[in-house]
Amino acid sequence: MTEVPEFVVAIPARYSASRLPGKPLRLLGGEPLVLHVARRALAAGARQVWVAADDARIGAALAGSGVQVAMTSPMHASGTDRLAECAAQAGWSDDTIVVNLQGDEPFAPASGIRAVAAALAVSDAEMATLATPILDVETLFDPNAVKLVRGENGDALYFSRAPIPWPRDAFARDRNTLPEGQHWLRHIGLYAYRAGFLRRFAALSPGWLERVESLEQLRVLEAGFRIAVALAPEEFPPGVDTPEDLARAEARLAASA
Repeated sequence: MTEVPEFVVAIPARYSASRLPGKPLRLLGGEPLVLHVARRALAAGARQVWVAADDARIGAALAGSGVQVAMTSPMHASGTDRLAECAAQAGWSDDTIVVNLQGDEPFAPASGIRAVAAALAVSDAEMATLATPILDVETLFDPNAVKLVRGENGDALYFSRAPIPWPRDAFARDRNTLPEGQHWLRHIGLYAYRAGFLRRFAALSPGWLERVESLEQLRVLEAGFRIAVALAPEEFPPGVDTPEDLARAEARLAASA
């Protein structure tokens, strides 16, 4: 078993989400969504948990929760920029392992949070992330499910919304089922990096690949840096992006009560 290093968790929480306005404060089981996410981070054993917020109401909702809040600029273009400002406020040293847990993941398993921190610690890559096998052809062709391929060393070669790799002969015959004896990976949007690289990442300009695919992690690969990819130790339930997602999350929470 891989030893879990000391790590911190940073949760970007933007109030004005386009598909679900006020998302961090939407209620799930009668409590704000961001509070559920913060509890997942605390359960993983993080040395510190910070929420990088852009609205004072988010900070108020987290009072007494055991997490710290960094009030960051509402003008940030991405969660990475927001976390870089959080890192400056927190005063983390360059070698601090930071896990970026998205603020819409109320069911993120603690084992996965620990796993991505461990993946970074055992690699000399600049970043680490997780993936899980794709088991159905619908997911493979879903542009909202990000796919990835990795090399023999476990590093990501590419991320895409398209089905990659493309089994030419098998899909020439049939695109309605997954070919036997092959495998695909779906990306889980959980990242780990050291605070020094987080600051460097935020300073990079978006590249062409990132703009084409609308995938921020491609900025790292296009700039020549490495992303280590580990398999998630258990299922990552879907996050909450829409009112329909929130309704499904409510049903999941009720079923687990």
